[in-house]
Amino acid sequence: MSKAALRERYTRPPSDRMRRIHDWISSGKYPNAVTMGMDLEVTARTVKRDIEFMRGRYGLPIAYDEERYGYFYTRKVDRFPVAAMTEAEMFALLVADKAIAQYHGTPFQKPLRMAFRKLTGQLDGRERYSLENLGLALSFRPFAPEDADLQNFRVITRALRERRVLEFDYRKLGAVNWERRHVHPYHLACIDNHWYLFAHDLDRGAMRTFVLTRLARPVATSERFAKPKTFDPDKYLSGSFTVMKGEEQHEVVIEFDAWGTDLVRGRQWHSSQVLVETASGRSRLTMRLNSLEEIERWVLNWGVHARVIGPAALRERVAKTAAAVAGMYS
Repeated sequence: MSKAALRERYTRPPSDRMRRIHDWISSGKYPNAVTMGMDLEVTARTVKRDIEFMRGRYGLPIAYDEERYGYFYTRKVDRFPVAAMTEAEMFALLVADKAIAQYHGTPFQKPLRMAFRKLTGQLDGRERYSLENLGLALSFRPFAPEDADLQNFRVITRALRERRVLEFDYRKLGAVNWERRHVHPYHLACIDNHWYLFAHDLDRGAMRTFVLTRLARPVATSERFAKPKTFDPDKYLSGSFTVMKGEEQHEVVIEFDAWGTDLVRGRQWHSSQVLVETASGRSRLTMRLNSLEEIERWVLNWGVHARVIGPAALRERVAKTAAAVAGMYS
């Protein structure tokens, strides 16, 4: 293989090359294949093949001026055309648009909406018509989304971006009084329609998870910190059912009746899950968790359709709470 061929093999993708060629031709400076090939680090023959593709596939009016020894557009071309979208790509684009709903009230909502408009602005009339029709058949309905404080979000995201120590008042679940916290913010995540901040608490010397709706008066200080390269939010939450972490290891086994099996089937509840179904229509879901608080509430949510097989500690927690609830209505 020649050096020129090797160079072409490891250069930018053809679509990037053609966009550059389009920009040069649009400039009105009559570029030729040799000069463009030198800048692109490909041969003049490759540039000519790209131009033929641009003419045939995209219908671009590219002509060659024999007197100026370069290429030009015979009529105005406003923008480089994008490739036609497949049905799967169209569906993915629509899902992205619908998913923006969960960022309502956050600093992400406006830039996400603007980015989506830029993407759809490049579609032709037929594709926009298809997208609009598909949009009538698909929607996202976030259940009880949180009201996000925009100013708090701006302060927290700035501290995350600039690696600044963050101070704020925080109220624990069910508590009345507020506590001042000093943390190294590592990650911000929206999980089950709730926003959480994962941070290293300086006063407690350990990682903590903070719910943004119980966080107030945040201040990004001038003090900087270095985020550990080993921190990975997926690994950090690997043993949690959603976000709560514990120190123990539990093999949780839950049995579902046929009604519950139909609803639990086909969903990813946890990365460690194993769902085994029986001929009678019942099933058993097994997961490895390090905390029982969240899974207790989840099991109670299923009512009579789910029964804890193990561990014993979870069976006792569910039985105690169920008895207390029954006592409230007796």
